[in-house]
Amino acid sequence: MHAVQFTEHGDVDVLSYDAFDDPTVGDDEVLVDVKAGALNHLDVWTRRGLPGVDLEMPHIPGSDAAGVVSEVGEDVTRFSEGDHVAVTAGRYCGTCEFCRDGQESLCVNYHLIGEHVRGVHAEQAAVPEENLVTVPDHVEWHTAAAASLVFQTAWRMLVTQADVGPGESVLVLGASGGVGHAAVQIADYAGAEVYATASTEAKLDHARECGADHVVNYEEVDFASEIRDRTDGRGVDVVVDHVGPATWESSQKALAKGGRIVTCGATTGAMAETNLNRVFWNQQQILGSTMATPGEIDDVLPLVWDGTFEVHVRDVLPMSEVQRAHAMLEDREGFGKVVVVPDSEHDA
Repeated sequence: MHAVQFTEHGDVDVLSYDAFDDPTVGDDEVLVDVKAGALNHLDVWTRRGLPGVDLEMPHIPGSDAAGVVSEVGEDVTRFSEGDHVAVTAGRYCGTCEFCRDGQESLCVNYHLIGEHVRGVHAEQAAVPEENLVTVPDHVEWHTAAAASLVFQTAWRMLVTQADVGPGESVLVLGASGGVGHAAVQIADYAGAEVYATASTEAKLDHARECGADHVVNYEEVDFASEIRDRTDGRGVDVVVDHVGPATWESSQKALAKGGRIVTCGATTGAMAETNLNRVFWNQQQILGSTMATPGEIDDVLPLVWDGTFEVHVRDVLPMSEVQRAHAMLEDREGFGKVVVVPDSEHDA
């Protein structure tokens, strides 16, 4: 088979789409003929190299994919040949105190397909049964491939961790990205008044289409000052910040008293300064969130499959153009997800 791969960390030129050994299917695994995969910023960080993550090389990236089951291991009970499936990337032990309490994304051994172990941007992938969900036959492959990571992440952030409710106000930073455009839709679904930031008018228009009530171009104004002006000095109840140091101070300033910042990542770096005076005086809460539990995934993905939530796809490229796909994420081109498909599927 052919797979996206790299043998060393670096810029996009370390990526290739070349021959790779066919996967071997374990007793608890399912062989998936991949029809489409989708990129996340995680793929960029994994390619560049993450501190403390020592990968087996060559590494196949990719945490999101969808396809058709072509073979099942002898212990597999949930899937049969011909089923349509999508990958959910979180791996957990099932036996630690957190797993036993139904909090699998807090597992002491939690890791991700595509980040810590080989991923699914290939013609075929052998995936543990527990890391697959059924996709209805009517759902397009691009949608199925691009939905899982960002919608489960945004759902846990807003519904479980921040507990957003009707009548509250939510500010979503970076609404043009994968998690951002999912968060806007979920906040709107929860009954919140949604504010969204982006860097161009075209991206702001897309945010409105996703359900944003108010938009702010952060290239033109300081978004924290703008939010406070638009809320008569009050601020918002919740800020979704997956940007990190570049926005952290402003996120705190944009919060109302008793407000919550919820974060699932830090695309501008890991170390941000926190104003502790604001934390205790305004009684702010800072909430971390990673991926989702199987139950949360079961809650959100049916809302994608039935069209309640829409996966916005900015472009579809053959896997042989994976360097271009990564560059699109790094350059922040467009709105929504970048999808890659095996060359044989792209040419079909």
